[in-house]
Amino acid sequence: MSIARFWRETPRRYNLGGSRCTQCGTVYFPPRAVCPNCTHHRQSIEKMVPFQLSGSGEVFSYTVVHEAAEGFEMQVPYVVALVRTEEGPILTGQVVDVDPAEVRIGLKVRATFRKLREEGRAGVIHYGYKFAPAEESAPVRSPGPSATAVPGVPAAPDRAST
Repeated sequence: MSIARFWRETPRRYNLGGSRCTQCGTVYFPPRAVCPNCTHHRQSIEKMVPFQLSGSGEVFSYTVVHEAAEGFEMQVPYVVALVRTEEGPILTGQVVDVDPAEVRIGLKVRATFRKLREEGRAGVIHYGYKFAPAEESAPVRSPGPSATAVPGVPAAPDRAST
């Protein structure tokens, strides 16, 4: 992904900013200009409003990655999941702070702000959302490379000590 495109997508990547159709109430992520759900799509033109997703949801489906793509070799095994948010849209994201064997369909999760990757040796560091278990009973593993601290952003609570 180009740096310019990454910066254009920053608001939704950092804030989970979507859109909602004022005609039918359907929520979309990423934001849309027209609602494909409305019977007459033209009715929704200029009637889509910004909408902030809560970041809470549950695992709809998932897979455990054992053969990582280039740049992610140090994170295997890791979980990539489809997460159905409370508002309805399904987002794709990595599930962190839990042993991959403990992830299951229906696991309650919440979005968390994390390092996604680095571009090149001295490149730009890309941040965005991942998902962490919301249940207090979920087994927690110590943060690995995917849980890089971001200056000015509070760290996720350490549930292992509670």
